[in-house]
Amino acid sequence: MAEMKVPGPDHPITVTAHPGRVQVLFEGHVIADSANVLTLKEATYKPVFYFPRDDVAMDYLHRTDHATHCPYKGQAGYFTLNMDGDIRENAVWTYESPYPAMSVIDGRLAFYPNIVAFLEVAEGVGDSVDEIVQHTDSGSGRSQKDHWAPNVESPGP
Repeated sequence: MAEMKVPGPDHPITVTAHPGRVQVLFEGHVIADSANVLTLKEATYKPVFYFPRDDVAMDYLHRTDHATHCPYKGQAGYFTLNMDGDIRENAVWTYESPYPAMSVIDGRLAFYPNIVAFLEVAEGVGDSVDEIVQHTDSGSGRSQKDHWAPNVESPGP
């Protein structure tokens, strides 16, 4: 069994609730949207956002066999992102049975920042615009969600 280490002064890890709402965009599409994001700061590494699985569009994620081990957090599993034929292997990771000191991130998902974009959404802003964008294609002929049904009838002869 791999050695388990506990965060401490020589390797500090803090997990805090992120104030506000954060979206994850992949190829212009919102694939995660949450006001329940945790920010994990570990030693000298850049902070990482962890999203609840319920706030992630899991239809675009596919489990892989890839796994890594962190002596502080435990075994990480990975997902590949696949949208509109753009496939990014092992772009998302999760700790589904983290060590007790990191149990707060259990089952949450984190995204590599070189693959996705993070957007902080101001309170009360973005809901209606985002809803419209998700039903509109980017010019590729595809949209993240099905197009809305027409709200007018075709003109007569």
